[in-house]
Amino acid sequence: MAVDPIPAELLYRACDLSPFEFKTTAELEDLPGLAGQERVLEALRFGTAIRRHGYNLFVLGPEGAGKHEAVTSFLADVAVRERAPSDWVYVMRFAAPNRPIVLELAAGSAAALKEGMARLIDDLKVTVPGALESEEYQNRRQTIDEEYRERQEQAFEGLRTRAEGQSVALLRTPAGFGLAPVHHGDDHQGEVLKPEEFNALPEAERKRIEGVVQGLQKELADTLEHMPAWEKEHRERLRLLNREVAERLVERAMRELRQRFETMPAARDWLASVATDLVDNAGIFAVVGDVEQQQAVMVQGPMGQPVPLGAINPFRRYEINVIVGTNGVPKKPAASPWKAEPLIDASGYIGGGAPIIYEDHPTLQNLVGRVEHIPQMGALITDFTLIKAGSLHRANGGYLLVDALKLLREPLAWEALKRALRRRKIVIESPGEFMSLVSTVTLEPDPIPLDLKVILFGDRYLYYMLSNADPEFGELFKVAADFEDVVDRESENDLLYARFLAGLCRREDLLPLDRTGVARLVERASRLAEDAEKLSTAVRPIEDLLREADFIARTKEASLITAFHVDAAIDAQIGRADRMREQSLEMITRDIIMIDTEGEKVGQVNGLSILSMGAISFGRPSRITARVRMGLGSARVLDIEREVDLGGPIHSKGVLILSGYLSATFLPEIPFSMSASLVFEQSYGGVDGDSASSAELYALISALAEVPIAQGFAVTGSVNQLGEVQAIGGVNDKIEGFFDICMRRGLTGDQGVLIPAANVKHLMLRQDVVDAVERGMFAVYPVETIEGGVELLMDMPAGTRGADGKFTPGSVYAKAEARLAAFADNQRRYAQQRIDDSGKR
Repeated sequence: MAVDPIPAELLYRACDLSPFEFKTTAELEDLPGLAGQERVLEALRFGTAIRRHGYNLFVLGPEGAGKHEAVTSFLADVAVRERAPSDWVYVMRFAAPNRPIVLELAAGSAAALKEGMARLIDDLKVTVPGALESEEYQNRRQTIDEEYRERQEQAFEGLRTRAEGQSVALLRTPAGFGLAPVHHGDDHQGEVLKPEEFNALPEAERKRIEGVVQGLQKELADTLEHMPAWEKEHRERLRLLNREVAERLVERAMRELRQRFETMPAARDWLASVATDLVDNAGIFAVVGDVEQQQAVMVQGPMGQPVPLGAINPFRRYEINVIVGTNGVPKKPAASPWKAEPLIDASGYIGGGAPIIYEDHPTLQNLVGRVEHIPQMGALITDFTLIKAGSLHRANGGYLLVDALKLLREPLAWEALKRALRRRKIVIESPGEFMSLVSTVTLEPDPIPLDLKVILFGDRYLYYMLSNADPEFGELFKVAADFEDVVDRESENDLLYARFLAGLCRREDLLPLDRTGVARLVERASRLAEDAEKLSTAVRPIEDLLREADFIARTKEASLITAFHVDAAIDAQIGRADRMREQSLEMITRDIIMIDTEGEKVGQVNGLSILSMGAISFGRPSRITARVRMGLGSARVLDIEREVDLGGPIHSKGVLILSGYLSATFLPEIPFSMSASLVFEQSYGGVDGDSASSAELYALISALAEVPIAQGFAVTGSVNQLGEVQAIGGVNDKIEGFFDICMRRGLTGDQGVLIPAANVKHLMLRQDVVDAVERGMFAVYPVETIEGGVELLMDMPAGTRGADGKFTPGSVYAKAEARLAAFADNQRRYAQQRIDDSGKR
């Protein structure tokens, strides 16, 4: 059952350069965004094509896989062929200013309506005052005024004539009209009698005059009673004159604008109401000093309350608040929303097609919009012009891209998005209204119909958590686009990877790569995938590495990025984040943390674990020890890590599996009588995972058989109850971690690492490890069973059970079984002794 070391050529799979027919990546075309992701491509095609409620998408996959960039690139090709959605504007509802009207316009028409209304108001500001000052208008108004004055004068003139015929004068005083007797037939003809003069008249004359005055006062009262009606009639005639002039001017000014929007029912109806309102409020166009201006012309304020003309711009009521409008300017999309060039223009449109909006800060108001307020005279007021669009408005008719985790972190945002998708309309709500915390009067804008595809991005854990925890999630996000973590490393895919690198170099103005540089990055992608037969789809680390290699190449005044520059960038990345690894190595080499790399010890083995800190991870050996003794009752393996709550559930499961293997392998017909303890020495943090279970089993077998383990070896691999060694993760880091310790202490040629045979295909080791193996100074052994590992570690046959039911004499398993049998005999004798002692008492 001898296990041979792995040949050096299998420790690192170099990239074959023969399929690369290019000299530099400058000769290659860019790679399509979703090459190698056929499952995702099919999901995106389906999700964007089906126009049914609830078929929104969730894009899931590993961090750094370029999900945003790939999906955006796909959507850009789809959206540019789709019809541009309608424009949406808010305008004043003149009958109810606190309930603004939303108008749906043809794509690109919002700007024309806004410009047309502004031009209309500017025209009326000139034409209305001009018409009111024209000779025709002044003549007609003068005629009305003269007729009104003449009517008054005729009424008072007749009364005055009748009064004078009876020696009574009609007088106009500051307090109004009055009647008084006058001199008649003397030198003071027509003068008002003084009180003493009136009293001096004969009584009969006084009574006659009083009767006359009384009759005339009744006539005067009748005349004055008709005055308000005559005034009202005068004002009405002036109003009709002004309306006639205003109707003519408004009709002429709006003719072209109304023809432009005749085919859009919502705009046509609103423009009709505009015409009526302009005619009704034509006085706001009067010049300062005009009679109409001097009247307290009132307009509706932003909250429906009347305010003086000077308190707010009276023409604001005719403005157009463009919520969504296309500018019609084509723009080529960039490959990523994080690049220097914007993905889309300010309106969210690519080349006039459907909008693609990425919402980086998905708060409630950033999604559904908001109503802003301005301070005025100590109060906060608002109107329809202060309604601001959210990303749902801008993406309406197209695609809204949102990071699911960011969305869930924002209060109320997730519920608001689901509510909008369920109702298929956008209702602007403030956080206070959403939670029913405030009840103040505010705007109630018309909702906007919603028709878009929402695409969420997140990892798999988040997707499955939402699927299980939120019943509405499955109803609203029916399409999952699951990115592959890795793709097969084949010649065809290597070339596709080269095209990906070529496109990145062009987009970011990096130096081209030669073939060796491409090969080195392909090999690095395999290392990131932890598999020599796969390439990682996590492109962000490769992008960062390429940028840093470009920096190094430029500092060397090179014209191409080569393998040398890529290696230098890798070393620089490791060096910048290597403090903890160096500190760990130093503590081991100074014997602060006790790790043996030479000699032999019973019940002691070097296990291997991974430490991950941010973007850096490294392997570190740990001393694992085991102690056994006779037990009482059934066999028990004490996991010290678990006893002190430092062991995770997977690690504890691995320890329990050891008991199953030992029970089935040794003394299957006799009750087990062993008590054992296992511990990771100098471990002060949590331990989880089962990758050390094979090392723990070797330590137990060594302690049972009292056969020493060579300390020049380290072990990794999990084990099942059948004794088969199973694959683990992080195999490269683990091997390199133990190699670094041996290298610092000095390689002896007897050192190495035992790994599961299933992990051989995952090996992508550092070049210094491969060189040491080639020189015979270090070795990596593929182990399939515990028996093979026992023979390597203990330099003694593991032993097989023969026809007589016993293990090979002198083998490790024979020694272990003999000791277990001794434990059983001792237990029987101990139990019998206790029975005898009890009988004597």
